[in-house]
Amino acid sequence: MIADLVFYMCATLLLIGGLGVVTARNPMVAILFMVLSFFNAAGIFLLLGAEFIALLTIMVYVGAVAVMFLFVLMTIDIDFEMLKDGSKKHLPLGIVVIGIMLAQILFGVFSGVFTEEAAVTGMPMPTEGENVVHIGNILFTDYLLPFQVSGFVLLTAMIGAIVLTHRKRPDSKRQVISKQVARTREESMAILDVPSARGTADMKPEEVK
Repeated sequence: MIADLVFYMCATLLLIGGLGVVTARNPMVAILFMVLSFFNAAGIFLLLGAEFIALLTIMVYVGAVAVMFLFVLMTIDIDFEMLKDGSKKHLPLGIVVIGIMLAQILFGVFSGVFTEEAAVTGMPMPTEGENVVHIGNILFTDYLLPFQVSGFVLLTAMIGAIVLTHRKRPDSKRQVISKQVARTREESMAILDVPSARGTADMKPEEVK
């Protein structure tokens, strides 16, 4: 009875968190909703007896991914108006993706994938031993091919991120250490004779010594 109540509480908060992620206007609020979703997903994993996956969810997704997103959002200047325009522009594509995901869920429900018998057949629960050992045995035996494919997908995403970061842009400024070392004092600094009660913004070039 208590386990059922905890499950429904975690599931409800998980849905609220997911809804908040996609509807929040502020990206910082969306990330906080995402952290809420991760914690409640970890709670559901604990109820299912998968404490190792629950611990990984908190350590990886909350401790690494969500914190990285927060640091990135705090260090960049976000133009919220541009984000709103971009969301409206990609709204039809988003609706198509949501429709495909909804069709997959309905297909799984009506084909019996989410039944208890199918879950036991697909991944039998061990009665003895540690979860880590059993997960490792299943990953490297029955699910070796999907595990390797997932690794290649992650590797492709990592290479893509590196390529996008190092692409040449006309407005980007790159550090050239040799040029910085070769700069003279005249090129690096300017001595201005600033009159009293006057700023340096409106000074003319001939006033620069």
